Amino acid sequence: MDQSVAVRDLTSFTSWNAAWSELRVAVLGLGATGFSAADTLTELKADVLVIADAASENRIEMAQVIGATLALGGSPEAQVAALAAHTPDVVIVSPGYPLDHALLTWCRENNVALWTEIELAWRLRDKTGTPAEWIAVTGTNGKTTTAQLTAHILTTAGFRAGAVGNIGIPVLDAIRYPDGFDFLVVELSSFQLHGMPRDGVGAISPLASVCLNFADDHLDWHGSRDAYAAAKATVYANTKVAAVYNRAVVETQAMVEDADVIEGCRAIGFGLDTPGPSDFGIVSDILADRAFGDDRHNAALELFTLDELRQRHLAAPHMVANILAASALVRAAGVSVEALRAGVASFEIDAHRNQVVLVSGGVTWINDSKATNSHAASASLSAADPVVWIVGGLLKGVDVAPLVAKHAPRIKAAIVIGNDRLTIRAAFERHAPQIPVFEVDATDTKHVMPRAVEMAHGIASEGDTVLLAPAAASMDQFSSYSDRGEKFAAAVLERVGGNDDGASSATTTAPTVD
Repeated sequence: MDQSVAVRDLTSFTSWNAAWSELRVAVLGLGATGFSAADTLTELKADVLVIADAASENRIEMAQVIGATLALGGSPEAQVAALAAHTPDVVIVSPGYPLDHALLTWCRENNVALWTEIELAWRLRDKTGTPAEWIAVTGTNGKTTTAQLTAHILTTAGFRAGAVGNIGIPVLDAIRYPDGFDFLVVELSSFQLHGMPRDGVGAISPLASVCLNFADDHLDWHGSRDAYAAAKATVYANTKVAAVYNRAVVETQAMVEDADVIEGCRAIGFGLDTPGPSDFGIVSDILADRAFGDDRHNAALELFTLDELRQRHLAAPHMVANILAASALVRAAGVSVEALRAGVASFEIDAHRNQVVLVSGGVTWINDSKATNSHAASASLSAADPVVWIVGGLLKGVDVAPLVAKHAPRIKAAIVIGNDRLTIRAAFERHAPQIPVFEVDATDTKHVMPRAVEMAHGIASEGDTVLLAPAAASMDQFSSYSDRGEKFAAAVLERVGGNDDGASSATTTAPTVD
């Protein structure tokens, strides 16, 4: 089945203007990033084969229109045969492809280069002329909000900036925008970081980078906590100006200490405590910059007060941490304090991140569907007491028991949804047997949230918070975390009714947790 594959020297492929038409490329996956890679490479006249288990009819049709060859479905053996017959020079792997997949094994055995779409975008970043500076953002939680806030501040300051990557807009689409960008704020998942090189012509070199925090997540995919940490640490490689880290998280500081950065790059800490001379932090309820002022050893620059952030619903501790991190990133990019303040003042948080859906009968209904892991759910639970907690989905190999034990005193009742219900019930039985636990056993997606909301409505009383913070991925019963959140919000409005407290609506946002 295997055919001999000649190993191509790819070191010269570092520009949009390189001879990409000479390459035979395979793209694994036909989701957003897979299609973007195929679209880009066919534009460059490469010979492109797309291999995917399945794809939407729209994507299949578009892939055919752009001229890519498709190999959809089939057994792993059949997919490997199709790949081998294509004799690729390089294979572009969509995020999350299992590390032991037969296609990746074949590539490794045949010394075929495996690139992420991030590496491809970095090599092609000069399409519109002078390449944009990249700002790299990762972390177990908070990365979407921080990336969006960073890009928003840069835009407010007058730069052409976009938040891209894992945030929803593929980087390959952004580097092809006709007008180009000054800055791309690239949100990077651990899946993307795992496949990225730390050196060589394909390694990114961001202006500034940050790992916001670190907690167990995706361990089933990475295989261990150490492997997950190693992937996250890649964000700091080759950083040019500022490697930003969380002073309260020893893992992020260790990542910076071990990083091979460009000479002159500074380590910039952020935290909710008093900042040191190269840090961002809080002094007497004032968010302060002690990293980029002219006299940082003796004085701090005032950014905002906590009262100002409270007026914007941005004062929850995890949100303050996101703001401090974004502040460090944009200051490294040369943004003034005045422009920074203006950017934060006009920032709006996305839905599904601690979104207040409704306040009715003294009960607050909150959609934090974006809390897809224990770390995010913990931050959300910390802000509610007492709480009726809607929890469950795909736990991704993470033990939820410590989360249950930590927050048991504030949990009035739990409503468990999703595939891993038995695991969550067992955690309550072991660590909080006094808490009533109710289970939604509906198998039809359209019935899950109406049933969960019905249960919660019967339990909650004045002063309670009903919180959807699943601490789990959504793909067992929903198409995405946003789909899960939207169905929750719709069920709340349908079951609970109008906003009789006049305080909130389905579009009102509160402090965010990613």
